[in-house]
Amino acid sequence: MKIGVLGVGHLGKIHLKLLKQIEGVELVGFYDINPKTTQLVSQEFSVSPFESMNALISKVDAIDIVTPTPSHFECAQAAIKAGKHVFVEKPLTFTPNESATLLKLAKESQVFVQVGHVERFNPAFLAIKKEIDAPLYIDTQRFAIFNARGIDVSVVLDVMIHDIDIVLSTVRSPIRRISASGMKIITDTIDMANARIEFINGAVANLNVSRIATENVRTTRFFMRNALVTVDFLNKSAEKVSLASKENDLDLNRNVRIPIEWLNKKPKLDLDIFKPEIIQNNAILDELTAFYLTVDKKAQAMVPIEDGHEAVVVAHMIMDKILQKN
Repeated sequence: MKIGVLGVGHLGKIHLKLLKQIEGVELVGFYDINPKTTQLVSQEFSVSPFESMNALISKVDAIDIVTPTPSHFECAQAAIKAGKHVFVEKPLTFTPNESATLLKLAKESQVFVQVGHVERFNPAFLAIKKEIDAPLYIDTQRFAIFNARGIDVSVVLDVMIHDIDIVLSTVRSPIRRISASGMKIITDTIDMANARIEFINGAVANLNVSRIATENVRTTRFFMRNALVTVDFLNKSAEKVSLASKENDLDLNRNVRIPIEWLNKKPKLDLDIFKPEIIQNNAILDELTAFYLTVDKKAQAMVPIEDGHEAVVVAHMIMDKILQKN
């Protein structure tokens, strides 16, 4: 598969480096609107620069879009109309109308579009996700030390979008109601936000996000009937705490048993604490590899355009609720 990269800022450079490592992928070149960046990146990575976006699109089978969010639609639309497969960094687009248009174009052109929701490839989430079954309540905490990258969009669209995607991928139910609040602190867009998503199946998700915190935190807790799954996306750890159903039902991988008294009544209840083996990976490399394998028909789609569109729609529902209060 011949592929080209649009946008070679901080993340775009990482993509260039990793695409070179994927067997079956030929990195044809890149395009960036900044001439100085173009020259430096071309020399550093020994990759051919192209004079325009369309010139690059015409020479490849697929396009990797790592440009700022407001330009995602223009770049993806040009690639899809040219019949090229597309990998686009999250969020899919700046607005729901744009993402809906891309969804329609992709179906008409019969091309595959994958969205870069990289937390789906986080090793901690991969190790524990099979244990997440019908969550009743989800609590997310995603706080980041301030970084000037990404402040052209709301923290909801830039940061909370990660948790929105994880929640939607695990609940899989239509939304009944959304409430949200947020505020501007040091930028011209929302810097801190809280959202409550209520689903038709009864599940509730509480999402908290800030990009001006004193420390980085990326933790999600999934509360289920008689069980709690905790995923630390930052430190790559996960565990499930649940009630053991029988006196001796723990398997060899579940080797921690804590007896507790429940309201001073007998019998005693046992807590089963399961910590899965975390197989460390490079999540960005894995998502780019998944994109190639899907295009090559060797694997099922991991994060298709439909999921990216849904995440953008929900993010804007949250932002609309915030704007109604401000």
